[in-house]
Amino acid sequence: MRSPALRHVLTHLITPLLMCLGMGLAYMGAFVTPEPNHLPVAVVGTAPKAKVFAQSVKDAAGDKLDVRTVATRAAAVDLLRSREVTGAYVPSAKAPELLVATAASDMGATAVEKVFTPVAAQEGVPLKVTDVAAPVADDPTGQGLFFLLVAVSIGSYASVAALGAAGAALAMRVRALLALGVAAVVGGIGALLAGPVFHLAHHDLAGVWGMASLYSAGILLIGVGLHTFLKRWTTLTMMVLFVMLNFTSSGGLFRPELQNGFFGTLHAFWNGAGFVEGARSLLYFGDDGLARSVWTLVGWLLAGVLVTAVAALYERTRTARQEAATPAAQSVPAVAEPGLGARRAAEEEAAQEAEEEVEETVGV
Repeated sequence: MRSPALRHVLTHLITPLLMCLGMGLAYMGAFVTPEPNHLPVAVVGTAPKAKVFAQSVKDAAGDKLDVRTVATRAAAVDLLRSREVTGAYVPSAKAPELLVATAASDMGATAVEKVFTPVAAQEGVPLKVTDVAAPVADDPTGQGLFFLLVAVSIGSYASVAALGAAGAALAMRVRALLALGVAAVVGGIGALLAGPVFHLAHHDLAGVWGMASLYSAGILLIGVGLHTFLKRWTTLTMMVLFVMLNFTSSGGLFRPELQNGFFGTLHAFWNGAGFVEGARSLLYFGDDGLARSVWTLVGWLLAGVLVTAVAALYERTRTARQEAATPAAQSVPAVAEPGLGARRAAEEEAAQEAEEEVEETVGV
């Protein structure tokens, strides 16, 4: 290609075009056709009739449902509050009841209701639906935590460009400390949105701030470390890790039981799922499962610490090589000035790339 300017533009178009493809594959693959996939439900009763009924439901649903029986209604409520089942059906000739926990998943509760409403209709009686863990009135669908995840994620990965590119002249330990400071601020913004602004969290706001900060710190440290190696491709990598794979597997809109196996598997250990499920545990389920979610976020934070440590070692080694080469260049005065000009040109090019990267990230 003869025109350097045209080649430069076309090179920078690769990132948004790959983002377009990746976002389409991820979002449409995860959200377009939600179907039950081993959705866990329970049938209350120990009599042979209840077990036969549970087996008939399982036979009719196939792999869409995993059906178990429990002895009492109270046991079914406990399973719902620990999020081991999505719904529990209490058979009755006069008043059948379906127990759900909307705060765990509004879509899951809807899916279970679609399964058991026709069952009650066959008996000629209406189905009573009881929500044992309803979200707050300010967030009736319980999906506000997903959009809180989006806000915190954008604040985190967009800050990577400023810390990694614009802050490239700073030592890695300084960038890492700045990343932790930014994470605390992003967590504070998340807590502000969740509490005083939109009232998603009516209690434990400090816990929401802590989890948001922990989640953000993991993203920022991973991004700052990766930037040493990937440069302008860091933006695309961050989008893949913390948007395409992260939002789709978080369980914020659809629980893993309503998605295919790929996103359901990611839900078990991805950091977005750790944040969303941890916030649900904190706000709606009496801290049940909170420790596991926090450890998931800690694991991602440790991964970020490891990546930044490797990047710091690489930068130190690279700087040592450059300094070792400098005295030899300075010993020949005639070549020193052209070398200085080349270094200045390289610095200006790096600054221009950093500015373009920041603009590209903010635009995304």
